[in-house]
Amino acid sequence: MRLSSRLVLRAALVTVCSTPVAGAAQSSAANSITGRVVDPGGQPVANATVSLVELGLEARTTANGSFVFSGVPLSDYTLTVRRPGLRTATVNHVRPGYAVDAIALSPSAVAIDPITVTAARGATEVGASVLPVSELTEEMIRRDASISLAHSLVRLPGVRSVSTGQQVGKPMIRGFFGSRVLTLENGSRLEDYSFSEEDAPSVDARLAQRVEVIRGPASVLFGSDAIGGVVNVIPQDLPVSSDGRRFQRVSGELFGASNNLETGGALNLEGASGRFGWRAMGIGRLAQSYETPEGEVEHTGFFSVNGEAAAGMRGEHTSTTLRLSHYGGEFKLLEARGAGSGAEVEGEEEGPERKLADERVQLVHDHILSGFRIQTKAQFQRHSLVEVSDDLCIIDPLSCRAVDLAASEEEREQTAFDLLLNTGTVDVAAHRTGSRGERYVIGVSGLLQRSDSRGPIVLIPDASVQSGAIFALEEVRLGKVDVAGGARVDVRNTVADANPTLAIERDDKRTWTEPSANLGVVFHATGQLSITGNAGTAWRAPTLFERFANGPHLAEGRYEIGSINIEPEHARNLDLGLRWNSSTVSAEVSGFRNMIDDFIYVTPTDETRNELRVFRHLHADAVLTGAELSAEVAPTSHFILRARHDFVRGTNDETDEPLPLMPPPRTAGGAEYHVSTSSFGDAFIAGEVEKVQKQTRPNALDVVTGGYTLLNFDLGFHHRLLGRMARFDVGVRNATNQKYRSFLSRYKEFALEPGRNVMIRISTED
Repeated sequence: MRLSSRLVLRAALVTVCSTPVAGAAQSSAANSITGRVVDPGGQPVANATVSLVELGLEARTTANGSFVFSGVPLSDYTLTVRRPGLRTATVNHVRPGYAVDAIALSPSAVAIDPITVTAARGATEVGASVLPVSELTEEMIRRDASISLAHSLVRLPGVRSVSTGQQVGKPMIRGFFGSRVLTLENGSRLEDYSFSEEDAPSVDARLAQRVEVIRGPASVLFGSDAIGGVVNVIPQDLPVSSDGRRFQRVSGELFGASNNLETGGALNLEGASGRFGWRAMGIGRLAQSYETPEGEVEHTGFFSVNGEAAAGMRGEHTSTTLRLSHYGGEFKLLEARGAGSGAEVEGEEEGPERKLADERVQLVHDHILSGFRIQTKAQFQRHSLVEVSDDLCIIDPLSCRAVDLAASEEEREQTAFDLLLNTGTVDVAAHRTGSRGERYVIGVSGLLQRSDSRGPIVLIPDASVQSGAIFALEEVRLGKVDVAGGARVDVRNTVADANPTLAIERDDKRTWTEPSANLGVVFHATGQLSITGNAGTAWRAPTLFERFANGPHLAEGRYEIGSINIEPEHARNLDLGLRWNSSTVSAEVSGFRNMIDDFIYVTPTDETRNELRVFRHLHADAVLTGAELSAEVAPTSHFILRARHDFVRGTNDETDEPLPLMPPPRTAGGAEYHVSTSSFGDAFIAGEVEKVQKQTRPNALDVVTGGYTLLNFDLGFHHRLLGRMARFDVGVRNATNQKYRSFLSRYKEFALEPGRNVMIRISTED
């Protein structure tokens, strides 16, 4: 939960005075932004991180608390100031040529960020956002960053993970997952084969500075697939030199986990010189099979190497950033064995292995022209998904080559399927801020995509997609009321190539023209209480698998058949909420009703093929309702209490039956204490109890699991190590070694979830 900017400034004791370049500020260059950060007593705050949000730039305060952004294009910007142990502050409408003085930060047990860049395609006060937004902060990422982005997000209200072991998780927002939740990195789409249980967003959470989540439809912002919500992974800002001198910094990290014997490390290099800044970070992970209270679940280990490099240059009217990203590795998967009481899989390891490689090149260019900031984002993504198996002759005898059954497992492995997805996207948006603070965004976006199926098992046909969109958004404040609205039109053309194996006799061509819109208000009833309301529409194009599947779906042990005439899903969503923000309490309760026309679902039939029961993709109208409650109470500046609760109820209107795989109700509560010591610097200890109830309203296809309660702990401190300041973090998950099965796990029928896991992380920097 985060406070509105107006209230955060009051709660954080932030005093800001912007003066033109004259008098005391004459030393400030006309194209620079300068300032100073102090504590409530007026003493300088060193090593605070000051971010220029719109340009993704980062400076650190010097020993006297000062900072400088030089060579900044002339436009309005938003500054955020962060420092561990202090409350985050924000300064709006900052322009080059002005000095920002006396940003005073008060002590705080948590760093609360009052700005969102996802909910309105620009830096916006969270308190003024008409869409429900949650944030995974940098501190939360540090404590929980795993190979799976979704596993790191589950601490947020309304967000779950549909998991396949420790290494694969799909974010679920308000009961939606897969292609119904859009994942972005730095505002650009991340495309994958979302129909597969083992293909999740290709991004390592540890590479992020923070992650923002929109809970609810957001097609008006980002087009198709945002029918359930949006996850935006925001990378580390690029560094700038506050004193104009060239510098380089290096930081490193070593980590390990006891449960699956995961070991790994990360190395971060960064530097700046004049108007040029750069950063490169790499992460390596190696993990064995995970352990349950009843023993090891074999063939669940993984190996992964991920990284990102970025460089940026600023000019008088422009700013350009080039970013290269890689995510990939080899992930062992446990084959479904049917329901059983034991969690341990005995004997020789069995199951397929996924080989994933995802590379992205992203270019972001900002240009200041006639009062507009025109931002262009272009990205190319190459996503390769390969499954190898030593059981191919059993799975598909017609596709396999002769193998020596006496050979080793590695020698018997053959490619089962090989999918390649190439996607190019471009987004051009013009931003303008009016004289009274109103904000406008107009833009266009486009996508070109090609999917190739190259393996012996054909899951989907080769296909291409072309789409384009035009959109307009506006935010305005009318007294105590913030109003935001927008509209968008998408045109999407899909061509699936003829494929006799999938019974596609000729090329299939479809074109959809889909509008979406949103309108919401935030009424600031008092200085602390806000009432929110939002209504919007969204849409989702059916996936290739939903339309053209015609074969065995081995992960589920069934034969699936798509429906070529399935049309896009259309959602109409209503959100209502209350927000309370004060210096000691931050709380939000929100309820929603999401009505989906032509909701696509899978249902069993009486047919069998290849000794597997046939399941068909059908569509019907559906309704999802639910609510989220979250609260943070800080009785003192060192102590904070947290609580959250969420639930979802989904119904198929045609059959009046529950929708499958709806998350059961969940409640969590915890506390955190911070202290500063001469020996260990800033230190903290935190604990949380999470209770997940049994799903009492299952679909006929669901395998129901029991409820469970988990106990988690975290602690951390700073200490000087080998002449450098180091941070030590220890986390304990499932501290009581609870035996349980997650309702949202693909392994729930034949394996328990992981038992106790102790995670240790040591990080250091210049």
